[in-house]
Amino acid sequence: MLEMKLGGTAPAIALRAKALAIDTVHENVLLLSRRCVALRPERMAAARKVEVSSGDRLILAKLIICDDTALLDHDEAGLTQPAFRRLGVEAGAAVHVAPARAPLSLDAIRDKVRGETLDGARLDQIVADLVAHRYSDMETAAFLVACASFMTPDETLDLTRAMIAAGRQLSWGRSLVVDKHCIGGVPGNRTSLILAPIVAAHGLLIPKTSSRAITSPAGTADTMEVFARVDLSEDEMRRTVDHCGACIVWGGRVDLSPADDVLISVERPLSIDTLEQMTASILSKKAAAGSSHLVLDIPVGPSAKVRDAGQALRLRKLFEYVGGRLGLTLEILVTDGSQPIGRGVGPVLEARDVAAILEGRSGAPAALREKAIRLAGRVLEFDPALDGGRGEARARELLESGAARRKMDEIIEMQGPSPIRRELGSLCYEVVARTSGWIEAVDCRRIATIARLSGAPTDPGAGVELLRGAGDPVRAGDPLFRIYGVDPADFGFAREAAEEDSGFRLART
Repeated sequence: MLEMKLGGTAPAIALRAKALAIDTVHENVLLLSRRCVALRPERMAAARKVEVSSGDRLILAKLIICDDTALLDHDEAGLTQPAFRRLGVEAGAAVHVAPARAPLSLDAIRDKVRGETLDGARLDQIVADLVAHRYSDMETAAFLVACASFMTPDETLDLTRAMIAAGRQLSWGRSLVVDKHCIGGVPGNRTSLILAPIVAAHGLLIPKTSSRAITSPAGTADTMEVFARVDLSEDEMRRTVDHCGACIVWGGRVDLSPADDVLISVERPLSIDTLEQMTASILSKKAAAGSSHLVLDIPVGPSAKVRDAGQALRLRKLFEYVGGRLGLTLEILVTDGSQPIGRGVGPVLEARDVAAILEGRSGAPAALREKAIRLAGRVLEFDPALDGGRGEARARELLESGAARRKMDEIIEMQGPSPIRRELGSLCYEVVARTSGWIEAVDCRRIATIARLSGAPTDPGAGVELLRGAGDPVRAGDPLFRIYGVDPADFGFAREAAEEDSGFRLART
């Protein structure tokens, strides 16, 4: 089945596509047999990437040479799961492979590294190449680091517009489509899962698309997945919104701002989360999801993402600048981010807090409950039929009457059963106070680090359960928090980190 395909700068060789049971997450990878003499893989190995095409579909992939004859034959092209899915071929179909030329937009990235300002056309080109997976992770990281060094408001606006245009853009046929987003940085701040059913129970449309965790122990989508499927197609998402007035889904499946998912995959291991990238990421997804009105929560605290009022003001103005030019109506709240909110940090633990609040259980975390009501009230204020100033009272009424819980049950039923294990990790360790006194502060970053080390969100049942908060008195030996884990190695790392620095600052009485 070897045939030559003329054109381009090099001949492309037809091979038989083989789907490999290997998940390379976001990266396209092609495996070729070392015995593929017609293609001479040793020559192809020098290429930065290779083009793999079938008909009018083409992807770029990283090349790996395979010596296992049981895995790959000499006339086969082994495609990992992301590559096979994106190419959209049947097993055994003819695919063509050729060396890939470097993306032209790499010159723009080099210019950005040198400190130049990029115009909209060059950012459009970069985003197009990101979405086509033409960059290696190293090249994507170079772009992120260069932007972290210096980026103007106009560059942020142009990047946001390019990210919107590169993916699907949803329309709901209404002039009022609401949403809420928190920039993150405060462990356990899972207000969206309480707010969305409150808002939908009132009658406003809130098709909530969320990202998975970037640098935190859980994102909204990770926690919602404890209750229901979040990996919904666009048709499934629309059916849920039509029936319930709301959904809480992972935005990556419906191809909203796909460049953002590529950037996030590199941001996560590097822990890069700049104000400009944050703005472009959030607003591109909200605009692409069809939102017209957005409440934005910016928690501020010494260990949150935003440390002080000056940084919060800069971020607020950046959101207002970009959002206003995109036609979004924004309501921005600066909230207390001085310590974790809620008790759970990690998907299963956070879902437990959400359920306790929606079900009106005694002992549910009061701070999380009150913040969710406040934010929901601000969203409800967008409703022109609601008397001004009544939003918070209306939100409380919908929560306390059980209407929000019933709406959440509807959403869960429509989205379908969760595909993940929802049990709390079986490994448990209590971190205790070493001295008596009172808790002066709780470090958000440290608690998030310990929860991530424990395995969250990869293991949904891993994380941290907070037992005390700032201002509480403690005696030596009193438990401060519990660490839960699934994997013994991860659990051990979290224990060691907690013993080295628990994140709790105690003052003696």
